[in-house]
Amino acid sequence: MAESLHVLTEAQKTQFEQEGYLIVKRLFEQTDVERLRATFEEIGQRVVPHHFEPDLSAKNQDPLRRYPRVMHPHRFDATAKQYMLHPAVLEVLRDLYEEEPLAAQSMYYYKPPGARGQALHQDNFYLKVAPGNCIAAWTAIDAADEDNGTLLVVPKTQDYDIVCPELSDASESFTTHFVKPPKDRAAVPVRLESGDVLFFNGNLIHGSYRNRTKDRFRRSFICHYANSSADRISEHYHPLYHADGSEAVRASNSDGGPCGIEHEPLYPH
Repeated sequence: MAESLHVLTEAQKTQFEQEGYLIVKRLFEQTDVERLRATFEEIGQRVVPHHFEPDLSAKNQDPLRRYPRVMHPHRFDATAKQYMLHPAVLEVLRDLYEEEPLAAQSMYYYKPPGARGQALHQDNFYLKVAPGNCIAAWTAIDAADEDNGTLLVVPKTQDYDIVCPELSDASESFTTHFVKPPKDRAAVPVRLESGDVLFFNGNLIHGSYRNRTKDRFRRSFICHYANSSADRISEHYHPLYHADGSEAVRASNSDGGPCGIEHEPLYPH
């Protein structure tokens, strides 16, 4: 990993506070990106019960059933846990929180060609961090743009209340929840290069496009964090972790859950 730690400028902190998100360019070195890519290429060839359960049958027609997201890989893979606790990421989070961050979740999205996107939603609807909020660190493994399904954010919705989602369009979103943006706010695409990290507030409305390409994956390593002063979080995210990898104990919020409930398969068999 890179030895130098990144400290945000006042302009960067203001960007996060006013817009709800911040891109830190090339926070991950390419050696780190390639190590993550290789780790999940290996995971992608097997079944890990409760974490990664692909449909490897010849009858499967849904690319997201062959390459579903990997949930909580830090719980079974040391490399995933190491990068969830990446020192440069934690340094940025210290600046944003102005206190120590706690790691709560890791995920890996393969987003293969043809894969549906994820409808607009709010992360703290699921994590239920309180008091305070979660922050996501969304690391681009591949370059991400409108064609291969990059992330969409709705700027300045970080202060928007957590709302009860509507039902999404199953033909475009693999998860069921959809949060409609305010009338005066529009979703904009976030273009990222490999190694860039997008940080965003847990109330920020965001989602993603379908991958419209025929030959480009849109792989991403995504982690969620809580402020250390929080005293509770959805039980789905226990245990949390300090920077040194030791566990942090917090009370459970009774609701919340995984980041998005999935629709039934488009092509059942």
